[in-house]
Amino acid sequence: MANYSNAIYEYFRRPTREVKVGDVGVGGLNPIRVQSMTISDTKDTAGVVAETRALVEAGCEIVRITAPTIHHAENLKAIRDDLRKQGIQVPLVADIHFTPQAAMIAADHVEKVRINPGNYADRKLFAVKEYTDQEYAGELEHMAEKFLPLVKKCKSNGVAMRIGTNHGSLSDRIMNRFGDTPEGMVESALEFVRLCESENYFDLILSMKASSPFIMISAYRLLAERMAELGMNYPFHLGVTEAGEGEDGRIKSAVGIGSLLEDGIGDTVRVSLTEDSIYEIPVAQALVKKFNDLAKWPEEQESVPKFPWHPIERQRRHSHELKMGATAIGGSQTFGVASTWDLEKIDFSEKLKKLAKATEVELRGDWLNLKSPEAPQALAPQVQQIRDAVPELQVGYSTQHLATALAALKIFDAVLWQVNPDTSAGEISQLVLAAAKKEKMVELRFNSLAASLEWLDLLRSLPPVLLSLETVDPIHEYRKLAAKLIQEKVHHPLHLYVKAKAFQAPILEGASTLGSLLMDGIGDSIEVADLPWEEAIRLDFNILQATRLRISKAEFIACPSCGRTLFDLQETTQRIKSKTAHLKGVKIAIMGCIVNGPGEMADADFGYVGGGPGKIHLYVGKECVEKNIPSSVADQKLIDLIKTHGKWMEP
Repeated sequence: MANYSNAIYEYFRRPTREVKVGDVGVGGLNPIRVQSMTISDTKDTAGVVAETRALVEAGCEIVRITAPTIHHAENLKAIRDDLRKQGIQVPLVADIHFTPQAAMIAADHVEKVRINPGNYADRKLFAVKEYTDQEYAGELEHMAEKFLPLVKKCKSNGVAMRIGTNHGSLSDRIMNRFGDTPEGMVESALEFVRLCESENYFDLILSMKASSPFIMISAYRLLAERMAELGMNYPFHLGVTEAGEGEDGRIKSAVGIGSLLEDGIGDTVRVSLTEDSIYEIPVAQALVKKFNDLAKWPEEQESVPKFPWHPIERQRRHSHELKMGATAIGGSQTFGVASTWDLEKIDFSEKLKKLAKATEVELRGDWLNLKSPEAPQALAPQVQQIRDAVPELQVGYSTQHLATALAALKIFDAVLWQVNPDTSAGEISQLVLAAAKKEKMVELRFNSLAASLEWLDLLRSLPPVLLSLETVDPIHEYRKLAAKLIQEKVHHPLHLYVKAKAFQAPILEGASTLGSLLMDGIGDSIEVADLPWEEAIRLDFNILQATRLRISKAEFIACPSCGRTLFDLQETTQRIKSKTAHLKGVKIAIMGCIVNGPGEMADADFGYVGGGPGKIHLYVGKECVEKNIPSSVADQKLIDLIKTHGKWMEP
């Protein structure tokens, strides 16, 4: 199996060909481009032009416009002409789904056409059928008849194309042969790529979008791997589709997009938020800035090291379970969340009041380390107060002194020990053995990867401890440490500790850093340090929610606003969230139209989909169970549906 990335242990950008979208180069040695999409009806020329101008002024480099019908596609000419008269030269992309005729018209008026392989030439019936090889070949021939005219026109006009696969809209042909999988997404795109190449047309950009960052990352990694095997080097457009809004949407996008950028994968991005599209631009710019500043490509002859784990199928690294009072870390235990309080810098009584009132797990955490020069015994009353306020919370003590650490074990549930050059093997052994006898936890934090590797022989002989690094390069250092631990058969659990002050955009970079490692199966607990305590805890739990490794609240799969939307997505999403956000573990999809609706329902428990003006369709999974409900009663109908399936609880 070829490697999916050159950037496993050191950052490099994936080498690709350059594809010109108008005057904007994508891939090659170009910076990672930022793009977005207008939300006005495409027949509203003035509205689309005004939106496009605002996007360009905000820094958008490529603008996508939906063209769901022939009439919408025809109006792209008026939009383009008006923009050019105003001196706005931004490349335009026509977004096509079900209508090949609209694509043919659009290719005369835009710089790029985006087609979705799952619904460009296939009807989506969710039909179950075993295709013989002959029947499958016949389906491909039918697809080619519909698709090749567009390929020839784009080639003749010098228009680029994005083959944009969506997890939620794979064809029945792909679903029946490959399943609803990243492999199916990749094959769906490659079918169309092969047809393009048969006409010597290579101005292609590919995307693998999904509402689940895990599926999206897996699909892009697999696509990069397959292209390396096939000698293809097309650039990629990155996006998490239906990411939602607010902090949740930003974190989910950062986990998906940022993790791939860290792997060197991605040449243009769109952050799909359920907000006015102009708010997507600063988020996308923040995500790509670090990598555009690095601008580092591998030498052609450079060999790529291998992972000691499968990079596509997330398999959690095996680790021993570590007891911490009533809590356990590692093994098959749920992922832990930690935080650190510096008692010299906070009002402890106010913090305790917030803890006592906390009812949401996001505001509580699993354990915290208290940093204080005071002796552990002096803190005993406050530790007891914390336990009385929030019994589930474990409390640790941070120190570098053995006598203090041993004293802390009598009162605290855990001790954080910062290993330094003066630390001796005897001190570590004494502390770890003492903690093991009391079923309490020791976390050993090293200030470099090299320092941690010096202690492997000793660690192999000791009971389980939690290992962490304090490093400015957490992705590559933790990967190297995990690889070495696997190689040496050392199974201590890993705590992924990252410092927000090392990031230019702490929430986004914290999410992409930890998301990347969690995607690799690395880590048993996480912590973003140097943020206010409530913000750090909320971020940690939101990252685990986005990676679906630990669910602490409801999840909303909400598509971004666009010209196809049949209701006010932002207002509707906020309204439904206000009524259902307390339903822990329930996934609700809020879709403005039917384009991705049925498919994305497969990734949600319930779906609320625009079926027409003022009409809503309700779904359970991918099955439509009620059609054309008046929007005035649709919210209550959704709640009734959730109740019918036994997933409702009162707020």
